Amino acid sequence: MPRVVKSILAASGLLVLAGCDSGDAPSAWKEYALRGAYTASISTEGTYSVIGSFDHGGSLWELDNHERLYNWNHRANTPSIIAATAFSPEESYAATADQQNLVLWSLSTGQAEGFWSSPAEIMQMDLSPNGNYALLGLANHTAVYFDVKRGGVKRTFRHDARVRSVDLSDDGSLALTGSDAYKVKLWSVETGELLQELTLGNVVDTVALSPNKKTAFSSGSLDKAIIWDIDSGNEIHTLSNIASFSQKRISYLSARFSPDSQQLLTGTASGLVQLWDVTTGEELKSWRVHRRDAYGPVQAGVYAVGFGQGKYYALASNGIMNELK
Repeated sequence: MPRVVKSILAASGLLVLAGCDSGDAPSAWKEYALRGAYTASISTEGTYSVIGSFDHGGSLWELDNHERLYNWNHRANTPSIIAATAFSPEESYAATADQQNLVLWSLSTGQAEGFWSSPAEIMQMDLSPNGNYALLGLANHTAVYFDVKRGGVKRTFRHDARVRSVDLSDDGSLALTGSDAYKVKLWSVETGELLQELTLGNVVDTVALSPNKKTAFSSGSLDKAIIWDIDSGNEIHTLSNIASFSQKRISYLSARFSPDSQQLLTGTASGLVQLWDVTTGEELKSWRVHRRDAYGPVQAGVYAVGFGQGKYYALASNGIMNELK
């Protein structure tokens, strides 16, 4: 709640990075879901992960010891199909959503504190501080700022197609949304004003805002991925670009800026995790997530990435949590 490159080329004032498939193996890995997952999120400080698995529905995990703390389903004794997950930035609350319903959970007690129906099918979501609001990307061509403690839509952000990617700034003042109309939009949550709009070359899979609200990441499916300046809307670095025949088509499924906003961690549909320097656009390190069958043809997509204490985390579609160093 999600998606490369050691050669640096100067082009049009941007740093364009050529594709590369190499990457280190994880330092450790742990199975969280036997048959894989629908969705996953990692909390801001890398303390927890919430996952929607094929077999057990929703569950909360503590990452340091890889311990499952709670099973979170929307009906008793019935695994829910969890389509979206999110954490509040201070790690007090988490949310799980099926296609139509949203549940707010307390991380301290594991109990549900709100159960609401969405105005439309939920594609992705994020939580504001203290879990007071959820930014929901919806299939009805809108994103909504929803009160998950009292109910009701506080703000609606309109688009021309399904909104499949969303992110809130850590203070809840900015909303970043990406749609199937190839548009990335930055909004003021307080006023609803559209602050910036960018156009990519395909549906927008992944968006992320830096904690200092200076930069953002946006990527199109099998299209280019960029780091851009929030104030001007200008591209700063291009991490992948299909303008050149020498570059591979890449889909990013997840992205997270570091707490100091100086680094960016990304995960792709092919199982590659990369750490970037935000200032220079340089790739600092890369990893390949663990595959259940090392010789099989099926890759595991990276649903969520996160920064921990002295390590990084990546949770893949095959249900395996990877520790990266």
